[in-house]
Amino acid sequence: MTVRRLVQWLGLVALLPVVYLFAALAGAILPAPVSPDRGGPPEITVGLIRGPIHYDFLVPSTNRTRDVFQFAHRAGVPLAHPDVRWILVGWGARDFYTTVGGYSDVSFRALWRGATGDDAVLRVDVLGTLPATAPGLRWLNLSNAQFDRLIAALEQEARAAEPIDHDGFSENDAFFTARGPFHLFRTCNVWVGEMLAQAGIAIGRWTPIPHSVDLSLRWFRVPQGG
Repeated sequence: MTVRRLVQWLGLVALLPVVYLFAALAGAILPAPVSPDRGGPPEITVGLIRGPIHYDFLVPSTNRTRDVFQFAHRAGVPLAHPDVRWILVGWGARDFYTTVGGYSDVSFRALWRGATGDDAVLRVDVLGTLPATAPGLRWLNLSNAQFDRLIAALEQEARAAEPIDHDGFSENDAFFTARGPFHLFRTCNVWVGEMLAQAGIAIGRWTPIPHSVDLSLRWFRVPQGG
């Protein structure tokens, strides 16, 4: 390989992250192929809580949601505690998502598998009362019909969940097996978009990074508040 050809290949590789980022933003404003179902006025609030690289769902703790996540209660997540107000549900790559600690603790193997293909896991945790405004916290106002469809979508995801023997991020959370693979083109944020689309909420076709989710929610004017 000539030096010129090598430089061309290196330049192409260097452009790939730029192309990915551009596609991530473009995908956020292309509507997902699901007809939005407004289903009446916004009546129920759910949360999206953002970490450095992805979003988790916060669903209110009700009789129905506690019933959906009984598998987590059986694994030790204290859903029945009287102070619980929110159930956190996240999805991600098994090797990467289950790494406890900082990003310096993430192995090259976990990074590689997260990019090229890894098993997916669910994480379930519980939280008490939260402030209306907090860094990384976004509230979505859903109709009853949208909320019902969101919970049904999450219930379907959790249908085959089995506990994973692995330390969690808190004293109360746990990891579980999940459906589907994780890779660069189906990330945790893409999964969040899929769940919102199944709820009948207008969202982008492809939302692989947190900025994609943020842009998409603004672009499609999803009702937000606290």
